[in-house]
Amino acid sequence: MSGPVPGTPSLLRAINDRAALRALLERGPLTRLEIGTLTGLSKPTASQLLSRLQEAGLVVPDGIREGLPGRTAEVYRLNPEAAYAAALDVTFTRVEARVADLTGTVVGEHAVPAPATPDELVDRLRAALAGARPPEPPRRVVIGVQAALDPSTGRLGYATAEEMPGWHVDDLEKTLSDGLGVPVSVENNVNLVAVAEQAHGAARGTPDFALLWADQGIGSAIVLGGRMHRGATGGAGEVGYMPAPGAPTAREAGQYGDHGYQALTGGAAVLRVLRAHGVEGADFREAVANAVRLLEADGTAALEDPRAGHPAHTGPDGAQRAATATDGAETASLVTPVTESALRGSQSARAAAGLREVAARLAVGLAAITSVVDPGLIVVTGGVVLAGGEPLRALIERELHALTIPQPLVRLSEVAGNPVLAGGLDLALKIVRDEVFGATLPGS
Repeated sequence: MSGPVPGTPSLLRAINDRAALRALLERGPLTRLEIGTLTGLSKPTASQLLSRLQEAGLVVPDGIREGLPGRTAEVYRLNPEAAYAAALDVTFTRVEARVADLTGTVVGEHAVPAPATPDELVDRLRAALAGARPPEPPRRVVIGVQAALDPSTGRLGYATAEEMPGWHVDDLEKTLSDGLGVPVSVENNVNLVAVAEQAHGAARGTPDFALLWADQGIGSAIVLGGRMHRGATGGAGEVGYMPAPGAPTAREAGQYGDHGYQALTGGAAVLRVLRAHGVEGADFREAVANAVRLLEADGTAALEDPRAGHPAHTGPDGAQRAATATDGAETASLVTPVTESALRGSQSARAAAGLREVAARLAVGLAAITSVVDPGLIVVTGGVVLAGGEPLRALIERELHALTIPQPLVRLSEVAGNPVLAGGLDLALKIVRDEVFGATLPGS
């Protein structure tokens, strides 16, 4: 029999070592007395523990702390160079890498173009990692992809071979691990965004929540009981393919065509909606931001439902029927002089109607998720939502609450920068720390 046995001194040492390392990770440099107090160990046992961890290269001295007159104490810290972890964010256009030491401090980042052919896949992933210049090879790499890994087959799904050349192979994680020379985990990119929100974003302390990623593409993640729910084929949260009122289905558009919730709320659809309401923009992000600026320039009263006292109404295609808010303004402009303030008011009303329609469309899918999962919180993020900020978030929440019996909170993402890399690094570090801190403990 190998490994620590329950009740033996080796097991107790492993438990104490892990507790001390966790304390150093969470609290920073500590003295021997502080480690003993936090772990409940006696001074001799704490001294033995620190000697053991120093010998293993996991803990290093960090100077002297002055105390009462004539008293000093040596301080110890977690050795950041004991191990490294890495994350890769793979899109259809680029591969971005981030590497961190054991404490979570980022030590390097790099990006390269996405592979154009299957033969380029491993070389591009390796180049992205090498460009981040890790001091030592990482112990784990987590790769976020715009697809989902089927745990029953080990193959990638929810993306075509044309979109992700080289990825559709048997036992994908082993293939990439062998190619990169380091253990690899492949994860859906939106799931990684949820990991980041759960660790240090809007979902901290929330065991049950859903996350909606609204960008050029649409996706979601579901966390139940504090754990990511991936589904039987890894496709839990692939709501872009979910049938939606008024949108084409897979029968008409093909399995991976533009249909369902994606056709109703994806970036291209959002841009069409806003342009139809007279809001310009080179892309959907700019159009959403322009709509918000128009509202802010004229106050946000235009966001109120034009049918005061009545709940927001959506038609069978999920689009809010707010045209009446602008019809009167357009008619009036034909028979009265158009002042600058009147013109601005008309533009603001159009922008508000456009944002209400976008929010109503997004709420249709969120209502389906809410009805099935009943989350206490929905975190919304992605280019569409972040460009719309608080005005769009408030509209989404209002439209959702008009459709469902449960009324979950709707919050904006609080993770700055690239949330896929942030979540990927969180996951990679958890795996590495479990290994380094002694994850072979029974029940861990």
